[in-house]
Amino acid sequence: MHIEHYHKKYIMAKVINLNAAGIDIASNVHYVAVSEDKCKNPVRNFKAFTRDLHELAGWLVSLKIETVAMESTGSYWYQLYTILLDYGIEVYLVNAYHVKNVPGRKTDVIDAQWLQELHASGYLKACFQPDNLTRELRTYVRLRKQIIRDMAKETQHMQKAMINMNIKLHDVISDINGQAGTAIVNAIIEGERDAKQLASFRNSRIKCSEKTLIKSLEGNWRDEQLFCLKMAREKYRQLEQHLLRVDQESEKVIKLLAHENVEEKKVKSRTCKNKQPNFNVEQHLYNVHGVDVMEIYGLKQTTALTVLSETGANIKEKFPTVKQFLSWLNLVPDNKISGGKILSSKVRKRKNHAGQAFREAANGLWNAHNPFGDYLRTKKAKSGGGQAIVGTAKKIATIYYKMVTEKVEFNPFIIDGNRQAYLQKRAKALSKTLDRVNLQITEIERLAS
Repeated sequence: MHIEHYHKKYIMAKVINLNAAGIDIASNVHYVAVSEDKCKNPVRNFKAFTRDLHELAGWLVSLKIETVAMESTGSYWYQLYTILLDYGIEVYLVNAYHVKNVPGRKTDVIDAQWLQELHASGYLKACFQPDNLTRELRTYVRLRKQIIRDMAKETQHMQKAMINMNIKLHDVISDINGQAGTAIVNAIIEGERDAKQLASFRNSRIKCSEKTLIKSLEGNWRDEQLFCLKMAREKYRQLEQHLLRVDQESEKVIKLLAHENVEEKKVKSRTCKNKQPNFNVEQHLYNVHGVDVMEIYGLKQTTALTVLSETGANIKEKFPTVKQFLSWLNLVPDNKISGGKILSSKVRKRKNHAGQAFREAANGLWNAHNPFGDYLRTKKAKSGGGQAIVGTAKKIATIYYKMVTEKVEFNPFIIDGNRQAYLQKRAKALSKTLDRVNLQITEIERLAS
């Protein structure tokens, strides 16, 4: 649809991208703006149906548009993004915060023109977008996390049903989905009501006494609560099968990401804990990167898999330097400088799944007896827990970047050497403190005598 009347703007900066367009994205209609010398009506709108998106792309191709800028609005941009790429048009997906217009009148037409002018002047920077294989793996990994969250909800539903029958199983067993807990719940669903018989499923991992376990299984049985328990248990089993199928699809994609020139090496799988992927993640990550990133302190299977699914196999291509990588991960301060002074240096509040994965890796090191654990606890004492986690996550991400880009193995001896120097310095400082305290005690005793 042509738009005859639109708000005219004047480009003050030098035009760099002559064949640039701007698109304002919405759920049901997209506004497209090109430069005035391209056609009589430089602003048009198109519906969001598939045939209309192809018409939009065809119109841009007819005008010899080579590059397009559009905001990353929700998930509405994705279909148009892929279609424009199929038509050979370069797409700049930009952060809405970076293209904020001056206050005043705001319309979809003005927003599209503003994007076109900024893009034509070369002011916009494209957001990171992974390749198709990485995007597919990312979909599976994020779906996996959602399934695990749903499994946790069904576990809560099972616990609530048992609480409503005064069954205190969750007080004596840490995980009702473990071997013993599953056997007990299944027996209850199948009709077993004898507490002693239910307690016979007890194994060595249950620390409470048999008497306490029997008392916890003496319930006030209610038909409606038993039905709720059965429904939650069936849903949990169904989600377990979904999780297994997602892992199978993820493994297929990771195999396609593997490099052919990587030296063959058998990588031993670490202990597969609860909810970890049902395949050898370590081996597949080695086949992709050529190094064993799981050697890094704090990294777990799900964490490393999340990072791969968000960043892709070739980090160096998208992030030439480690500083750019850390900035994208949102692990460095956003310095705001005016008049030669730093006004603010806070870490931006921006959602980044890969950055969050590194933070989770750091958060698991509070009780770790390694250099990262020492740094985490020391940093917390100085700056607080939040900054400690961000600082440790930055160290983990830096090592990860160096390993996958330079193809170097993790060397714990370098870090351990720094740790020994830190421990010696700490011991020396504590020794001096002890000497001062002893001297003060001696002086107090002398004055008291």
